[in-house]
Amino acid sequence: MKNKKLGINSRMIHSGDFVNPLGSATVPIYQTSTFLFENADHGAKCFSGESDGYIYTRIANPTINALETLVADLESGEAGIATSSGMAAVNTVYMSLLSKGDHMVSSAAVYGPSRVVMEQHWSRFGVESSFVDTSNINEVKAAIRPETKMLYIETPANPTMDVTDIKACVEIAHEKNILVVIDNTFCSPYIQRPLELGADVVLHSMTKFLNGHADIVAGMIVTRDKALGAKLRSMMVTLGCNMDPHQAYLVIRGIKTLGIRIERAEQSAMKIARYLENHPKIEWVKYPGLESHPQYELAKKQMSGFGSMISFELKGGTDAGKVLMDNVKLCILAVSLGGVETLIQHPASMTHSKVSHEAKLKAGITDGLVRFSVGIEDVDDLIEDLDQALAKV
Repeated sequence: MKNKKLGINSRMIHSGDFVNPLGSATVPIYQTSTFLFENADHGAKCFSGESDGYIYTRIANPTINALETLVADLESGEAGIATSSGMAAVNTVYMSLLSKGDHMVSSAAVYGPSRVVMEQHWSRFGVESSFVDTSNINEVKAAIRPETKMLYIETPANPTMDVTDIKACVEIAHEKNILVVIDNTFCSPYIQRPLELGADVVLHSMTKFLNGHADIVAGMIVTRDKALGAKLRSMMVTLGCNMDPHQAYLVIRGIKTLGIRIERAEQSAMKIARYLENHPKIEWVKYPGLESHPQYELAKKQMSGFGSMISFELKGGTDAGKVLMDNVKLCILAVSLGGVETLIQHPASMTHSKVSHEAKLKAGITDGLVRFSVGIEDVDDLIEDLDQALAKV
């Protein structure tokens, strides 16, 4: 089902569904590795592409396809490719679109493994990269070379919460036939749709907001162009990083509540960000919904909401941050984000620990930065938890 007249919450419930012979109200789990052919000719046609019948779950599966259709619809894209993890999505994009001698420009503040795999592994195969502050359009322009093939942006950035102007970057990149890839994990299509702003590819760690319950690992790629989608799907199938049908079922179920989860968490995040901004033990707070955020006006224009991710630093730096993280009781000290539970973590020593110290500082990832993913608990309970932990600093 694809009906642009429906609101996004209605599409989250109904897009991607398909008619099945037993009339199930929800998408069934096709927990099978292989599929029967009607006869030998049908099998041959499936392999040749003359028939769109199912062959093998690594190639395609009805449950997974329903999820791909759903997320592609929500992102206003033409093709969705589900993967076994967010990093499987990242590497499928890298391998499909970059070759020896190519160059990539990326946000410096980006999910740690997305940067590390490029600098430490893809570099071994002759792919070069430059990591810059993509919220500064002049740095983007200066980093582009004749051999640049991809502009890879995470916005808001992980974990600095810097916001990049997608439209401006698209204009610069497309003038030079450079593909624009956006990691939209921090927002989800509920509050930001980069393909509508001209981006070529969007990817997600569906482990986060789209699933929302911290019980699966999954990724998704969505393209604005069907041919590009086919190229990426072919690579995903070849790499063998397909999603599992049961994972897909759980993400479909999670997406049905995406809107109400994000709205509640965002309301709480705004209250928590203002509380932190006014706390005497907090050095600074970065949340796109605060007027003090350097890209506040851009966030209002580019996003339909401000999300539920906050970064901040305590006076006293790393040591003070450790005291806070060791003393929260309701908030959970753990990596990941976007779930119903509130999570707190230290990027410099956890999610971005493999990024060099120099590179972290250049990207604005200070040793004292704390990343806070607001869940859907009662906001007064979360503030009380932070208050009692801060009192021990």
